[in-house]
Amino acid sequence: MKEAPRHFLRELFRVAIEAADPARAVPRYLPPPPAGHGRMIVVGAGKAAAAMARAVETHTHGKVEGIVVTRYGHAVPCQSITVVEAAHPVPDAAGLAAARRILEAVQGLSADDLVLCLMSGGASALLTLPGPGVELADLRALTQALLKSGATIHEMNCVRKHLSAITGGRLAAAAHPARLVTLAISDVPGDDPSVIGSGPTVPDPTTLADARRILADRRIVPAPAIMARLDNPEAETPKPGDARLARAEYRLIASPKASLEAAAELARQHGVAALSLGDAIEGEAREVANRHAHFVREVRAGLAPVKPPCVILSGGETTVTVRGTGRGGRNAEYLLALTVALDGAPGVYALAGDTDGIDGTENNAGALSAPDSLPRARALGHDARAMLDDNNGYGFFDALGDLVVTGPTLTNVNDFRAILILPDEGRA
Repeated sequence: MKEAPRHFLRELFRVAIEAADPARAVPRYLPPPPAGHGRMIVVGAGKAAAAMARAVETHTHGKVEGIVVTRYGHAVPCQSITVVEAAHPVPDAAGLAAARRILEAVQGLSADDLVLCLMSGGASALLTLPGPGVELADLRALTQALLKSGATIHEMNCVRKHLSAITGGRLAAAAHPARLVTLAISDVPGDDPSVIGSGPTVPDPTTLADARRILADRRIVPAPAIMARLDNPEAETPKPGDARLARAEYRLIASPKASLEAAAELARQHGVAALSLGDAIEGEAREVANRHAHFVREVRAGLAPVKPPCVILSGGETTVTVRGTGRGGRNAEYLLALTVALDGAPGVYALAGDTDGIDGTENNAGALSAPDSLPRARALGHDARAMLDDNNGYGFFDALGDLVVTGPTLTNVNDFRAILILPDEGRA
């Protein structure tokens, strides 16, 4: 490998993001426009929704119309499809208004019409339309409580689907009898369509009882209106076999696995062996980091199926149970915990980042770690363990100048992690 380790890791991250670029992924999966007098209605939500909508306009012959909602700062110009920006991960009034317009756009259609639904990471929060009796303020408070509790994306979406008037298959039910085709960029471990964006166009296998159990397990006591909704049998979501979803199709057009494979291929081209630990890793960020540090030690001891120079890749979505007051998303938390656990192991470099370009709520996608990270921090008067205890991964890597800042990437296939292990003579 001739490239400097930091540059090499940034290149792996770049190709992983490029593999999920809507401009490349959408055209291959577009359905033909409806025949005759049928209309083509485009709706969608997520961090990639605007970029996906533009790709639809660019590659579709004939008239298209519709509306999509994306995160603030993630919009791109479209000609005939309206793009609305709203808040993420805690929903706001703009997202509520957009979700209402999206639901209205698919109602009253005929069997000759086609609804094209564009889904990507972040859709669950952006496509917020509370069910009867539930207020937006209640949903915002619940979302914040779930985030702080360390709830997984599967748990969060299960609860949100049962409080929604549009997700959990309800958008597809509203579009019946039109044909509905969903193009999805997955940001969830396992690529489950019922979890991506809380599954507005697919049947929901989870139940109200599941949602109540999650809140109990996480020791969250929500507003009375939310509990009333979760106790109401009429709030149950459409289930497999529901006739209203019979004409709904689902096409996965980009995934975490494909992005990891793209990074692995680039590594091999540079003479670096690549091993993937999987694209669906979940759990507390610092616990995942400790497991990965142990694996690094096995590689260096010759006890793993790869030898240096090699790169260990992984994806998925970790969680952070917030106990401190510092700044930093789950990738900064993971990387700081990995840095502490490796304790300056020679020849080991790492990058962790969110492929949407935003780690949590900060302005960075992620960060870089190197063998000299701990001594450089100590020279600046920073205690890595104390900063980890304070959930201040952002502050640690910001002080070192090792944040990875990409800006919004207009796609999202979840977290990307790469640990580069060089022979002992490897140097930065």
